[in-house]
This record gives sequence, structure tokens and C-alpha cells, in this order.
Amino acid sequence: MDKLNRSNPYIFTGSTPGSRTHSPFNSRPGTPLSFRDVVNAVIERAKHEADSEAHRIYRSYAGHAIKGQPNLTNPDEETIPGIVHPGSTGVIYCTVCHSASTRARPPLTICFLLAIKDRAIANGFSYADSHSWSNLGQGAPEVGHIPDANPRPTTINMQIDELEYGPTTGVKALREAVAKMYNETYRVGKSSQYTYENVCIVPGGRAGLSRVAAVVGDVYLGFQVPDYTAYAQSLEVFRRLVPIPTALEAEKNYRLDIEQVRRDVYNQGLSVLLASNPRNPTGQLIQGDELKELVGLSKSKTTIILDEFYSWYIYHDNPEDVGKSVSGATYIDDVNEDSVILIDGLTKNWRLPGWRVCWVVGPKNVVSALSQSGSFLDGGANHPLQVAAIPLLNADYIRQERIALQQHFKMKRDHCLKRLQAMGLKVVVVPHATFYIWLDLSKLPDPLNNGLTFFEELLKERTIVVPGIFFEINPSHRRDLFRSPCHHFVRLSFGPPLKDLDMGLDSIERVLRKVKKEGTRGFGHNYHKSADLDHGAAPNVQ
Repeated sequence: MDKLNRSNPYIFTGSTPGSRTHSPFNSRPGTPLSFRDVVNAVIERAKHEADSEAHRIYRSYAGHAIKGQPNLTNPDEETIPGIVHPGSTGVIYCTVCHSASTRARPPLTICFLLAIKDRAIANGFSYADSHSWSNLGQGAPEVGHIPDANPRPTTINMQIDELEYGPTTGVKALREAVAKMYNETYRVGKSSQYTYENVCIVPGGRAGLSRVAAVVGDVYLGFQVPDYTAYAQSLEVFRRLVPIPTALEAEKNYRLDIEQVRRDVYNQGLSVLLASNPRNPTGQLIQGDELKELVGLSKSKTTIILDEFYSWYIYHDNPEDVGKSVSGATYIDDVNEDSVILIDGLTKNWRLPGWRVCWVVGPKNVVSALSQSGSFLDGGANHPLQVAAIPLLNADYIRQERIALQQHFKMKRDHCLKRLQAMGLKVVVVPHATFYIWLDLSKLPDPLNNGLTFFEELLKERTIVVPGIFFEINPSHRRDLFRSPCHHFVRLSFGPPLKDLDMGLDSIERVLRKVKKEGTRGFGHNYHKSADLDHGAAPNVQ
């Protein structure tokens, strides 16, 4: 039986022996298509972001115009002389800090808040009425009480001296507590142990990453995609380093190929490798021998930076493993000689995103450099909250929190997967960690089969998700969005409370029921334009 040849839409390719095929090595052309098939093939291949209202809205925001080509859409990318919009991360574009607990952002993202207008607000969202919305796009876990967990910290007693600035490396007692936690959890029996001199306290994960990026020299830095949305923007701010992304393959469940990483290190001259583990947005985990080999690359004059913010969010198959976490610290031989940097904090694992107390762990000489970069980047973390965090690093407190967290979030993950499958949205790459689901929309009818349109349709239902293109290589700068390998995905968060998850899943179900009942004619258009968008300067996206 003949089928369409995707490399040439006007040719059938034979799928049976003896049929004629089109190939640069054949002397005879294949079988021509009928006129109707030719037209359909041309229409299919002509699909472009300019044909999609959701994509035109995305491009209309400052910082999202195509770079490297003449800018015919937004002449005001340069706001005032010398200042340009960097482009937003996915969560900021979609929600701009949906919950009050995440309104405080480190400096890099504040510019996004000022420049990128809120698509949810354009569709009626307001903070006063936020509980009538479901934010499946949020990058923070629920902060309230969960079963069997410790009581939530709700009051802080401060001493007068805590009203002063703290050191840029952090309060010594907290640094000691962090070092002790790593030694007791991951380095029992090892001769090389962390001390407070191996720990730098920072005001949030992005601030930690920015401090590290600021002290990286003139090097090539490798990272994988899809991955955390802020990596590309954070790294590009510091012009001394050159970020080199490598695409992980969906067919391999986005598994990190250590041999490919090793080849990249040698063939491309990578001096630094950056990876999230567990991985955002796919929910995959590097552990055991794979993690040991990754950390081992530090011995070949390569610095390994591991973002370990989801290290407690692991969903074990064996009940005896519940409560166990993962860190590259387990496989480090010498904490001062091995060039491995770990970033973590209270944001995700302790479910305290509003505290902005995090840490970078690494060799002593790295910490001294981070102290210097912090002096001009952020000035240091909140002094009273650093002191308040010390008892939260007690071993018994941590053990109880990890067990409660893994049980509760595994229940929410399984609940979401079951409901999605009942809707016909089977999740192929099941998340074994984090609180995200990387949902493939490719089997939905056009135009719902792309992340941006799916996102806009759910806004009409008072639900927020994050389109997959925000986790791709430089999605807003050069590539036509329809050609992105992440184009047919959205990231769903099961970080919110269960009732909010069900509210969002109900919205998805309503959209799919509408498709079955009415078809797709009513989808892909009539989207609200942001009331905050300066339409005097913005392009016409009608």
C-alpha cells in the first residue's frame, strides 16, 4: 500500500516490495498523488506559527520576537537606550506568580514580571479571586499541612542582631546545619566531609544559579533540554560563558545518555555541565551508576553543577525505600578537590518557596568566589529566616517530612495519571520524580494538539498550564515554534492541593468533551488580548 512521502509531499512512497519509491538514488520518480492529496499535503506542510492566534499572541510580548532576523513585529523591544526585554520563563508568561506565596522573585525574574504581561489576567484572573482558578502551571508545591508531616512554621521570633544584614555567604550556624545534613544523609563513612566552608546560603535557586554563572570563566557550558525554563535566560545574561544545549530524545524517555555526555565533554570542549536531577519537566531521575558516572566526569577537568531541588520528590516502587532521597553528594570522593556543585534549598523539599532560603554546596574555593559574586548580585539571603531555618534541618524533622511528602505527592501523581488516562490522554513518560507531568498532546485534533493553543483554551476554563516550548532550546528567538520538538507538549503540575488539581482536570475534561460534541471549529481563535499590553507599540494579532 502506498503512503505519503514526508520528504516530498507530492510523492507516494511504496511500502510493499516492487512498489516505486522516491529517493535521490532512484532514476524514476514515484507515483504522483491525486490533486486532492497534493492540496491536503501542501496545507499540512504550510502550517506555521503565523497561522495560529495563540502563537501570534505569544510573539507579541516583548522579548519573544524572533531574533537573528529583521524585527517586523515589535519595534519597542528596546525599552529605553541600552535596555532590552530578555524574554520570559514559562511560568512567568503563563501566570506571573499566580499565588501570593511566590510573588517575591530574585532580580533576574523581576524584569520578566515588569515586561511580560499575564495571560491569565487577560482571561479574568485576579488575586482576589484566585481560588476559583486551577494553576496546573505552578512551579511550587502546596505549602499547607499534608498528612503525617510536621506542623507548618507560621511564626518567627527574631533577635535584634538578626535585623542587621547577614553575611553574603550566609549565617554560619545555618551553613553548619546544611553541611551536617549532607554528611549524615549522603556521606556516612566517607573520610572527606563537608564543613560550613563548603556551603553558601543564597536567596533562592535562581540567585544561586546566577551566582555560580557569574564566577564561571570563558568556557563552554553544556546542559540538556527539555529542562528548567530559567537555565537559558540565566546563562545568557553572563556573556563570558557559551551555553551548549543537547536535546534529550522522547523515544528514550528523555533519559540522560552518559556516553553521549562524555563524548560532548571531549568533542565540544565542555568545561561545565549543568543538569537538574530530578529533572524538570519530564519527571525523570538520574540515580545509581548513572549518577555516579555523571559525578565522575568531574575528574576529567569538568565542573558538574546539579540542581537538586526535587531530590525528595521520588516515588519509590519498594515501600521500604520510602523516605530515601538522591544527591550527587553520595558519589563525591573529596569535597574540596572534586569539582561538583550542588544547589538546593527550602523552596521545594521543605515546601517553603516564600522563604527564599537556599544553598550552594561545593569546594571551599568555589564558596569564597560565590561570596564575592553575591556581594554585587543579591546581597545575601533573609537574615531572620536563615536563623529560623536551622531547626528545620534536624535529622528527625527531615525524615518525617520526606516520608510524608513522598506518600502524599505519589498519591496525587497517581490520581492525575488515572484521570488523564480516563480522558484518553495516556502519559507515556511516567514521572518517577518531581511533581510534573510532561503531557503529549500530539494525538489530539488540530489545533488542540499544540501546547500554546491548549494553554489558551484552558485559560477560558480558568485553568493554567505551561506550554512545552518554554522548556526547549531558545524557543522565542529563532525557530518557528511549530518545529519545536516540545511543541506538542504541556507541563502539568501536581504541586497544588488535590481539590485544585481536580478543578483543573475537570477543565481539561470539559474541553475534550466539547471537541467530541462540536468538533474543533470553535477552537484556536477569539482569545483575549492582555489588558496590560501596550497595544500602541504591540503588533496587530487579530
